[in-house]
Amino acid sequence: MGILHKLLGRKKAEEKSPEKGEAPITELEKFLANDKETYEALQGTMLLDPRKIEVSMEEAVKKAKKLEKQKDILRARVWYEVAGGLAIYAGDVKKVKECFSKCAKLSPNIEYPILKDTERTVQKAQEYYKKYLME
Repeated sequence: MGILHKLLGRKKAEEKSPEKGEAPITELEKFLANDKETYEALQGTMLLDPRKIEVSMEEAVKKAKKLEKQKDILRARVWYEVAGGLAIYAGDVKKVKECFSKCAKLSPNIEYPILKDTERTVQKAQEYYKKYLME
């Protein structure tokens, strides 16, 4: 009976674990499980731990503008995304709109769902940060 129990116990554990090749569920996915639209808006724009970014929002915007003037569109867009992510963390809705609008202008083939309902999305991000980035 012990061997049978071990085999069945192992099978149950395997059933609960994610499929091979399937990404594990993140804290953000769990937090926004009932709000798919907000999750999609934050998925590619939100920095999960912005405290690890060693550049300020203002510095990121300066770098982006400089690169934009130099016609280095790809790198400019990346720096605007960094600045936008930092603006989400700061709760600065105006700056979030500004940065991601710039991204959308520089790369019109990339969609930024955060621009649809920026205020509510930033509010949800703030709730996430308060819950998960408490020290």
